[in-house]
Amino acid sequence: MKILVPLKRTADPDNANKVKIAPGGGKIVTDGLEPKPNPFDEYAVETALRLTENGTNPKVRLAGDSVVIVSMGPKESAATIRQALAMGADSGLVYETTDEALDGDLVARALARVVAQEKPDLVVMGKQAVDGDSNQVGQILAERLGWPSATFAMSIELSADKKSVIVGREVDGGVIKLKLTLPAVVTVDLRIVSPKSVSNNVTPATHAYQDGARYAPLPMIMAAKKKPIAEAPFASLGEQGLTTTYLRFEQPPSRKAGIKVKDVAELVQRLRSEAKVL
Repeated sequence: MKILVPLKRTADPDNANKVKIAPGGGKIVTDGLEPKPNPFDEYAVETALRLTENGTNPKVRLAGDSVVIVSMGPKESAATIRQALAMGADSGLVYETTDEALDGDLVARALARVVAQEKPDLVVMGKQAVDGDSNQVGQILAERLGWPSATFAMSIELSADKKSVIVGREVDGGVIKLKLTLPAVVTVDLRIVSPKSVSNNVTPATHAYQDGARYAPLPMIMAAKKKPIAEAPFASLGEQGLTTTYLRFEQPPSRKAGIKVKDVAELVQRLRSEAKVL
């Protein structure tokens, strides 16, 4: 089984409060922020690894299985892929371009080309990137491929014959489960990295993973330096043309400070006359 995981290089989301808007509102400035893997994509890497290993011996990939990481962005994206390889992925692909030259639709079209080349059995990806938060790529990719898809996955179970997956999706009324025949596209949410959210019918049912994506130990980091990463210009995929144009960025208006009221009657009066929500 071959799993393809798209991985985006983003500015450190833990310091998003340091993101600035350039004078004139033409672009977002992230100078000084450390580049990190998009968190939801990192969860997708963890999911793919759990699907292709026996959890009691995670250093060994199951026979015939592989996890390939693909990234579209600056040349430095190779370093981000190395982090995924240190977690346990097998190889990587980098298609060099700039973030400004991409949007969700173009990335999906380019990924469809990558899928045609790599022929994976399953594409597992984060539900969205934390910088743009557009939540488009997985859905557009599945539509272009004509593959079944499940979004916002909180659990996934691979059948013993590796021909289908059952995906649990958290919805307003609880959890809905969908059975997808492979090949398919699955986008994952935070809970997919819970201790028992991923099952591959090989790892014992009694095994519980750590909560969250795994940390790469030093030996794995060193081994990742020898794993192959193929690099090519984005133009080699034969896709171009943005469908989304950002005209201007601006900060949201400042919120007024709150006030205290002496009783419920005054609260109701202010909600009616000032906030006009009653």
